[in-house]
Amino acid sequence: MDKDNRTTWQETVANKRLRQQSCIPKEWVISLPLDKECKDIRNTVLTCGLLSPRELEITSVSDVGLLLDKLASAEWSAVEVTTAFSKRAIIAHQLTNCLTEIFIEEALERASQLDDFLRQNGRVVGPLHGLPISLKDQFCVSGHESSMGYVSWLHKLAKNDSAVVKLLRASGAIFYVKTNIPQTLMWGETFNNVFGRTLNPYNLSFTPGGSSGGEAALLALHGSVLGVGTDIGGSIRNPAHFCGIYGFKPSANRVPTYGIVNSLDGQDAIASVAGPMSTSLSGIKVFMQAILSARPWRIDPNVINKPWDTDGYALKQYGEGRKLCFGVVWDDGIIKPQPPVMRALHTAKTALEKAGHSVIDWTPHKHAELIANARAVFLADGGADYADALTSGEPLIHSMKPDADPNQVPEFRRPRDPLTAYQLWQLHKQRRELRKEYFEVWERSIDSTDTGRPVDALICPVSPYAAVPHGEKKSAVYTIIWNTLDCPSLVLPITEVNAELDVSVPAHEFRGADDEAVYKLYDPQLFHGLPVGVQIVGYRGEEEATIAIAELVEAALKASI
Repeated sequence: MDKDNRTTWQETVANKRLRQQSCIPKEWVISLPLDKECKDIRNTVLTCGLLSPRELEITSVSDVGLLLDKLASAEWSAVEVTTAFSKRAIIAHQLTNCLTEIFIEEALERASQLDDFLRQNGRVVGPLHGLPISLKDQFCVSGHESSMGYVSWLHKLAKNDSAVVKLLRASGAIFYVKTNIPQTLMWGETFNNVFGRTLNPYNLSFTPGGSSGGEAALLALHGSVLGVGTDIGGSIRNPAHFCGIYGFKPSANRVPTYGIVNSLDGQDAIASVAGPMSTSLSGIKVFMQAILSARPWRIDPNVINKPWDTDGYALKQYGEGRKLCFGVVWDDGIIKPQPPVMRALHTAKTALEKAGHSVIDWTPHKHAELIANARAVFLADGGADYADALTSGEPLIHSMKPDADPNQVPEFRRPRDPLTAYQLWQLHKQRRELRKEYFEVWERSIDSTDTGRPVDALICPVSPYAAVPHGEKKSAVYTIIWNTLDCPSLVLPITEVNAELDVSVPAHEFRGADDEAVYKLYDPQLFHGLPVGVQIVGYRGEEEATIAIAELVEAALKASI
């Protein structure tokens, strides 16, 4: 790369950052904490002095359903709710660097129109009337950039809204910010050359995960209560787990993805899916209900014609939820979970049994083969997709570590020959057979349950650890498996790392380098206070039932406290 070319992309980035900064009202700039030892900055949002008591009250609401009720009754106007969350989002950005695009004036204009409509007609525009919704940078909003962290994609204004944005807008949603992602998206952390690194509000030295890391950091600080992310290997679920929020990966082709910008675009064998991230389980439900009730297959031809399934949500095929049987994945045999993750699983198991449900151990079936298949599919192009997006001269990022040597290239980033069409077809055939085997195992679990049905849902780790220091994310083995199998998966926050309860355990026989690294990474004091969640995994295509089952799990957890 010659000097002039390098200067060109760097100047483009500098210009974009100035443009981004100009979108922040000067009166909303806060004094950042001076205490360099302060890693947990969540309280700064409350103490910085920018938010009025009324705005603090509005943005402290976690329950999306409650917020929608207050908007529909006009107790809170769309303008004041949008102003409050816009302010809080800007505070969150100054603390964690979570935003990409900011368009608050446009949002307030839309909010004013919605207030006028409610006042004049006595009814809401739709089920999401007046609700500010944040968007991962991939989602196109007409007139704004969706650079996805690539320098060469800057200055390209979207001509149309993405399909999901159209549906949300028609339902009454208000868009005000978009959130940060990693370069190429295919990372479990969030850093790119355009916007830089996003930090975890629980500990600034730790990652919020990726690729929907900006969304997770924003939601953790209540700069939003409902956002939209994408997931192809854990990109919704790992950030939700790392930041103590809710995240839902539906099965492919239920939520529209048409019109988003993407990496590996055109790779549909293991599809990238769109899904909600929220501060509450009600947020997950209202998003899915609004989208699936809006006939999304009419604007995205890949979406299946299946509206919101009322019977599915009522668990008609699951004994109406009176007694369920769960399978727990304690260990996938690839990477052993750290102590806080094991405690979260035990907490869920105990609560469910106390509530009258049964819980059995689940033996993973060929998880390593399923994961290897997905990785081979993702790498099949030999790196052509990334190269095509790096025409500005910006370098391909090889590591998420802050002090990484840019010249050190890990194995998975080294040049490789692309697979032939025939070789790719063989991977598709293998995945088809592996899926068939896995669901046969699931069906045979009827022999081990006491309900007369196969296991109703699985409970498993989201990751073998809580959030990790920047650059230390090792693997997505506990999430990518459900992308390969195309199962809906919902993350529930369970607990936080407790140094006294989650003590280190003796070393086990390591299964490989990643397993050893994960074991050695754990330090109870270092990880203390970080959130820990679990995944609730449902049967393929049964999103409504998975949400309802997650609600039962959360109710059991609350009742057991």
